[in-house]
Amino acid sequence: MAETSISVDQDQFICPVCLDLLKDPVTFHCGHSFCKVCINGCWDQEDKSGVYSCPQCIDTVTPRPVLHRNNMLAEVVEKLKKTEVQAASPAHCYAGPGDVECDFCTEKTQSCQVLSDVCRFAL
Repeated sequence: MAETSISVDQDQFICPVCLDLLKDPVTFHCGHSFCKVCINGCWDQEDKSGVYSCPQCIDTVTPRPVLHRNNMLAEVVEKLKKTEVQAASPAHCYAGPGDVECDFCTEKTQSCQVLSDVCRFAL
């Protein structure tokens, strides 16, 4: 089967809990997707109440659901990662005037303000 090229925004594949690309993605019944470890961490804190919610839309369910890996989403994220690595160029990673390299995020450099707003480790 021939592969088709499409343009996608990486932000569509960001986990709303850890703010990183989805790792081992699972999808809740409301349709929102998370890293499996992130949603389990959230739900571990809700074990006492027995009511489990979507961290994005607060939709709830009981008992705790068993979530399975969303294989199609995982494949798309892996292809996106490979594309990002191939497309990265030294000019893209240049820290220009007013830009600061983050000690944790090595993909690209951004302004200090942007880093502090989006990176949970920065600054």
